[in-house]
Amino acid sequence: MDIKITSIGTVSNRVSEKKDVSWGEDISQIILDEKYRGGLSGLEDFSHAVIVYYLDKANFDIEKHLTRKPQNREDMPLVGIFSQRAKDRPNRLAMTAVSIVSVEEDRLTVRGLDAIDSTPVIDIKPYYPMYDCKNDARVPEWVERLMEHYF
Repeated sequence: MDIKITSIGTVSNRVSEKKDVSWGEDISQIILDEKYRGGLSGLEDFSHAVIVYYLDKANFDIEKHLTRKPQNREDMPLVGIFSQRAKDRPNRLAMTAVSIVSVEEDRLTVRGLDAIDSTPVIDIKPYYPMYDCKNDARVPEWVERLMEHYF
């Protein structure tokens, strides 16, 4: 099935290339397309948001990416793409919970968005702890090692 998705805006930041560490201090602006201006009203009352974006520079190769070691690190286990948050995915969609720095009519400024400059944004959702944070969630030990310096 083909699904049509249209971006609502674009990431603006100083990150020009993909990286695997230190996203936590990066400040990004999400510049909304003109027709969506005003849609951020009320978001200033939230501390966090979930950004859904399109990995336009990623390239999924089923032979190379379906099963691989996260970040191609030798100390990681061989796992499937759906056990990772890698960029090279079948549908190039990503999402990250971020801290809100400021909200204006035409832009949202956030900290910790792991997207490079000019990345298309698909959606912005307010962070609801009752939906987005599960206290009984568990992850394999390798995820802790993988994310050690990510944010």
